[in-house]
Amino acid sequence: MLNKCMIIGRLGADPEMRYTANGSAVTTFNVATSRNFTDSSGERREETEWFRVVVWARLAELCAQYLAKGRLVYVEGRMQTRSWEDQQGQKRYMTELVGQEVKFLSSPRDGDGGGSGGGFGGAGFATGPDNEGDIDPDDLPF
Repeated sequence: MLNKCMIIGRLGADPEMRYTANGSAVTTFNVATSRNFTDSSGERREETEWFRVVVWARLAELCAQYLAKGRLVYVEGRMQTRSWEDQQGQKRYMTELVGQEVKFLSSPRDGDGGGSGGGFGGAGFATGPDNEGDIDPDDLPF
């Protein structure tokens, strides 16, 4: 089985970080992705899809620290739907992208995120459990 989702888009608002009762950091943010297409009448259209993203632990802290409204971001993770009962007893559902890797594609100095990517030294700033400790400074050729 495979549950993998990859999106590139812009944050619609600043991330919100909180801590669970056991002290784990959790950050949520919304990312808008757009696609352009031609409809059946030949008219060009743009369609925007919003994704609610949830990240945990150290990745949550980094996203809360570095991301802001308008920033361009790549998120990779898995889709998850959770349910609960609201105050009126109605069953509610929410589908979220649980982020496991996040790359910051624009830097804070890009202002509203209008840069062409390549922030943080031109390669993007990758965060996530798979990226920690991958490069030993002694292996760098300079």
